[in-house]
Amino acid sequence: MNPVIRQVLVLGANGRFGRAAVDAFAAAGWRVLAQVRRAPAAPLPAHARPLSLPLTDLPGLAAAAAGSQVVVHALNPVYNRWSSEALPMARQGMDLAQRLGATFMLPGNVYNYGSGMPALLAPDTPQRPDTEKGRIRVQLEAEMQQRAAQGQRCVVLRAGDFYGCGPGGWMDRAVLASLARRKLVYPGPLDLPHAWAYVPDLARAFVAVAGREDLPAFSTLHFAGHTLTGAQLLAAIERAAAGLGWVPAAGWRHGRLPWTLLRVGGLVLPMWRALAEMEYLWRVPHALDGRALQACVGELPATPIDTALRAVLQTLEPAALRGTPPTVQAH
Repeated sequence: MNPVIRQVLVLGANGRFGRAAVDAFAAAGWRVLAQVRRAPAAPLPAHARPLSLPLTDLPGLAAAAAGSQVVVHALNPVYNRWSSEALPMARQGMDLAQRLGATFMLPGNVYNYGSGMPALLAPDTPQRPDTEKGRIRVQLEAEMQQRAAQGQRCVVLRAGDFYGCGPGGWMDRAVLASLARRKLVYPGPLDLPHAWAYVPDLARAFVAVAGREDLPAFSTLHFAGHTLTGAQLLAAIERAAAGLGWVPAAGWRHGRLPWTLLRVGGLVLPMWRALAEMEYLWRVPHALDGRALQACVGELPATPIDTALRAVLQTLEPAALRGTPPTVQAH
């Protein structure tokens, strides 16, 4: 008897997490439908094909994705358009999953807990958001729970700051933004732990959870990822760079993110204002408790931090890293 081939629809498959999810599900033998608004940036793997239909075309998408057991919502609005776009996009994704009779899976984050969050975040930690983005996240997950009560299966898999699989997050836009000038910039105090999620590992966790058919109608699970202080992260980056032969003769320079400038600039620049709102994430220590996820799917393979950061450096600075002699003169 031929094994049943499972099918997943990934919404936003051109994004960092969306593409990682496509690759992870395909590698696990799923048939993958990759919803994109433009042609995929790189060829899709075997068992995957693109669907160039907008999310607003629910009937067309539902027909094209018939038979999907899972919908992964990897769409993410531009940071300064969250207030107007995040909920409508998620509702469309949930509506589509409902039409398909599929499980709706959402990559969550820690915004829900607010600046008073405890050091260890468990799935049942009270959510007390004090930013607009946090309140939107709480409302979104509440709507998922309401739909679950009406029979739609929904899963939130929460993680820390994404990094890996290309640019688009704090790692490359802040910490590594001045890498070519031999400078690393950390947004907060160096002695406080911060939660990070290596995107390929998180995508594989989604595959593991999607394969469970005995989950409750609504589930919230936490992906532990890497929890590092600022000093630990910068040291790991320097080790990874050294492994690639990029060692500044005078050593790495370290800097801080100019939060005051971001707040002042935010008076006229919406993107800066949106970034400044999240400063608390760098001065409030936090980690994610992944024990419930482990109990659900077992031990997940985790990429060592040095290995993950080496891959990140190769992606973000290929010309500088590949063309640099073993010792680089700092200036």
